[in-house]
Amino acid sequence: MREAVVLLSGGLDSSTLLHELLADGYDTVALSVFYGQRHAWELKAADAIARAADVPQVKVDLGAALRPVFADSNSSQVGGQTSVPEGHYAEDNMAITVVPNRNLLLLAVAGAFAASRGAAVIAYAAHAGDHAQYPDCRPEFISSCAKTLHLATGVVLYAPFQALTKAEIVQRGNSLRVPFGLTWSCYTEGPIHCGRCGTCVERAEAFFLAQVPDPTEYIDSDYWKTVSRAPLA
Repeated sequence: MREAVVLLSGGLDSSTLLHELLADGYDTVALSVFYGQRHAWELKAADAIARAADVPQVKVDLGAALRPVFADSNSSQVGGQTSVPEGHYAEDNMAITVVPNRNLLLLAVAGAFAASRGAAVIAYAAHAGDHAQYPDCRPEFISSCAKTLHLATGVVLYAPFQALTKAEIVQRGNSLRVPFGLTWSCYTEGPIHCGRCGTCVERAEAFFLAQVPDPTEYIDSDYWKTVSRAPLA
């Protein structure tokens, strides 16, 4: 059986990808990384998802090493100097949620980890909704990174969601019985989803569009409807 390393953040996308790998028969290992993110509550969700799926999980703490790297960043997600923006995920103000070069860092760590244990695949859950704000989620980045990782390690980068919407991922996860109630999306510290940040809005909107019941508790459960770009009628 081939082994796959999945970058598991604890969110909807990576949790669905984990369950898809298991359904496809991969011997799956979860890799979760702390890089100094404000929304570190997601790592508690990653722990819960890995336990529920009964897969081994390896946790890597890069926080101290990356603190000086991100010290001058204006990202709302590292450093703690910039407030988390509210509104729709696709709005221009969401650009400040970008963590510079985050995914290349994570994939480099995953590549080293996979190669060291002889895993065949690194699974990465970037999706189409990420493309507008995050350059390291776009197809051209994924294609380039896949070539580099394969040249460096021989490992295959698997990113099956890059053309899917968030709602389509929710539908797929629902069919795989992903325990969505254990997952975490919010860009704030927790322990309850704020309901107003871009990822909360995107999450609530995705469940609505997918016609799947949303198990999430939000502090503001109606805000997403006021900024949604989806037809709500």
